[in-house]
Amino acid sequence: MASRHAAHRAVVVASLALVAAALLLPLLGPARVDLARAIAGQSPDYEILFETRLPRVLLALLAGGSLAAAGALFQALLRDALATPYTLGVSSGASLGAVLAICFGLEEILGLPGVWAAALLGAAVVLLLVVAIASEGRRMSSFTLLLAGITINSICLALILLLQYLAGFAQSIAIVRWLMGGIEVVPYSTLAALSAAVLPAVGFMCWKAREWNLLSIGEDWAAARGVDATRLLRAGYFAGSFVTGVVAALTGPIGFVGLIVPHALRLKVGADHRVLIPCSFLAGAPFLALCDTLARTALAPTEIPVGVITAMLGGPFFIWLLRSRRRSLWL
Repeated sequence: MASRHAAHRAVVVASLALVAAALLLPLLGPARVDLARAIAGQSPDYEILFETRLPRVLLALLAGGSLAAAGALFQALLRDALATPYTLGVSSGASLGAVLAICFGLEEILGLPGVWAAALLGAAVVLLLVVAIASEGRRMSSFTLLLAGITINSICLALILLLQYLAGFAQSIAIVRWLMGGIEVVPYSTLAALSAAVLPAVGFMCWKAREWNLLSIGEDWAAARGVDATRLLRAGYFAGSFVTGVVAALTGPIGFVGLIVPHALRLKVGADHRVLIPCSFLAGAPFLALCDTLARTALAPTEIPVGVITAMLGGPFFIWLLRSRRRSLWL
């Protein structure tokens, strides 16, 4: 009963944090915004709040929640405490696609901005390639999946370095900026499309949480309890990689969110993925939104790439986390 109460409280607190971030963070920035004037549609308050800050905060909320949920899922699938949404190479595939689009000056592909479309295509190619390499007939193990993902990830990173070396000065700067990760202002139609893509996938992760619990113990354990481990592993990889690829196409690779948020929550709610995955989404969303707010206000009018902020905050925090949980399940 106590653990159930703690889990319920964690969900409520994380939900309140998400709502507070969505309501308050758009009001923060170097330029003061009069809320009454903005609601009344008066310039420039309306444009600053509803056309610049709010879409950016909403994108950060969706991206942060999705990456944190994917991180919790991959840590269960791979039974690896250091697994992140980027471990299995999908983000590197998206990055390679984006770098190719930058190098070749592709402004539009299939009606989408060139970098976004190329990143999506790159993520899809790597996803299918990793599955093909990791599959042995109809079987797949978390070990072969991890090795295949790490191998393809290394190849993609090597190709990215090669392209950056061969690129011109302006292209090289654009590549570095994209690889740092960043939250940009996007149209509400893009936010709607992103929500329609990632929220069902996150819902699937939550729906299958009981099976992730079994798989996190071991594939043989899951199979002994009537679970098709290979099918479940493949479904989890597709769901987590799809979310990661879609988010990375819009934001670039933003590190540490999918690593530290699930680990921090395990200290509070335990390793039950029926609670951990939804809490990771609800807590990861305001975490990234807050980091992005710091990125755009700390040195205003200059902006810091949000990937730098998450690394600067996440690195020391994760070191503290490792030192404070020596008796935990993962260690």
